[in-house]
Amino acid sequence: MSARFRVGRVWADVVDLEGAIERIEALVSAGAGGAVFTPNVDHVVNAERMPALADAYARADLCTADGMPLVWASRLLGPVLPERVAGSDLAGPLLARASARSWPVFLLGGRAGAAEKAAEAVRQGGVKLVGAEGPVVGLDGSVDAAVLDRVRSAKPALLLVGLGSPKQELFIDRHRATLGSAVCFACGAVIDFLAGELPRAPRWMARTGLEWAYRLGREPRRLWRRYLVNDPAFLRILARDWNARRFN
Repeated sequence: MSARFRVGRVWADVVDLEGAIERIEALVSAGAGGAVFTPNVDHVVNAERMPALADAYARADLCTADGMPLVWASRLLGPVLPERVAGSDLAGPLLARASARSWPVFLLGGRAGAAEKAAEAVRQGGVKLVGAEGPVVGLDGSVDAAVLDRVRSAKPALLLVGLGSPKQELFIDRHRATLGSAVCFACGAVIDFLAGELPRAPRWMARTGLEWAYRLGREPRRLWRRYLVNDPAFLRILARDWNARRFN
């Protein structure tokens, strides 16, 4: 097990990209299921006021930092995260590993019709795809029982859950026991990226912590409140944690 960094009520494992892939493969090989989350600033802020989200993070098997602010915060609070391991960066190598190991994969989520479009791209990559759909999921992670039945019947080793946060984390935490041996990866917008529904931010913006500005520029109506109203509270949480550790 790796060391873990905590800011607010959210954890991130001290792993690089290759280490994260190896940890996920170990979860798949163990056959007991698992939960893989990719925390960012928004998750940290929301976990402060959503105990269910904080509890889901505490129970996750692997959390990788999806955002440079968490990497920078780890340099202040410790232990230091070696790099940003975003869900969008993790997905490609993980699907390649799934193809090489013949893991059955299921895509769950994305915008309307995105899962079906993404399915074709995933199949072309040699992945053994056993299902793809975009269900309606409640804010608390609840979903129609028929959806769970279809996923469980497909017996995926890897389930990509792209419902947006906090729905995807709450869905996984709520249903992981029902989903049996599936390792559930809360993948954010990955299914939309695979489907060609959304472009990814330029790499230089991701490396410099400006991916939020790119996304805000593309979807201002949907994202302005998150980035301009909600997320600045991260600085307060960081200052609180730094003061607590400095004086203890």
